[in-house]
Order: sequence, then structure tokens, then C-alpha cells
Amino acid sequence: MTGQPQLLAVVEFLAHNRLRAVYEALGYQVHSEFTVRKAIAWLRKNRPDMVVADFYFQPDFRDRLSNLESLLAAVQSMPEVKVLVYYDPAHQAALDKVRQRFRIDAALPVPVQDNVLKALLVNA
Repeated sequence: MTGQPQLLAVVEFLAHNRLRAVYEALGYQVHSEFTVRKAIAWLRKNRPDMVVADFYFQPDFRDRLSNLESLLAAVQSMPEVKVLVYYDPAHQAALDKVRQRFRIDAALPVPVQDNVLKALLVNA
């Protein structure tokens, strides 16, 4: 353990991979996963301070609304782990429904503004 806060970045939209520099500039040690399945496997062995993930609505799913329900379910038993999601404002209604069932500590619309993200992470 390095003493640095740990951040798990679940990067399903590669444009958000550029945010790693923001996380690191704020002192986070970053672990990136590119699928929710691999992120959940990593969470079984690790306890980051923060999880950030891309949220997207998938109307073709029968049993869920988005890509993140499985990940959110995994972190519900970890109240010390903060959850931040990035979402398309067009999917606000779906995000609101997911938030009724799962804890999401913060949500930022895309495109993510670096200064807003920095302010949020500094106060996390």
C-alpha cells in the first residue's frame, strides 16, 4: 500500500481515459479496467477509495437499465467506497431510476469538465 488514495476507473468510453491524468494530478493511484466484469473481479480483491465509471442506458436489456447495475451492486456493501458516474444528459431519466435502487455518490454529465471533476474529487 502506498498511502495514496486508490481509484478504480471503469473506462468503457475511451474518451474518458484522458481523465487518468486528472486523477493522478490529485494524488490518486489509478487502476483502470475496460469492462464491468473485470472491474467487479478487481473489487473482490481490492478496496479503492473511489470508483468512477461510464453510465449508459441500454433499452435492449431485459433485466436492467444500464451497463452499471452489476458494478453498483458490488459496491453497495462497501459504504466507504465513493461512486462517481459519467452520463449522457439524454439518459438522465434512466440514471434517476438506477439511483433509486443503488447508491451513486455523484454524477457528472459528459463531456466531463476537468475543473468540475477536480473540485468534486478534492471534496470527496
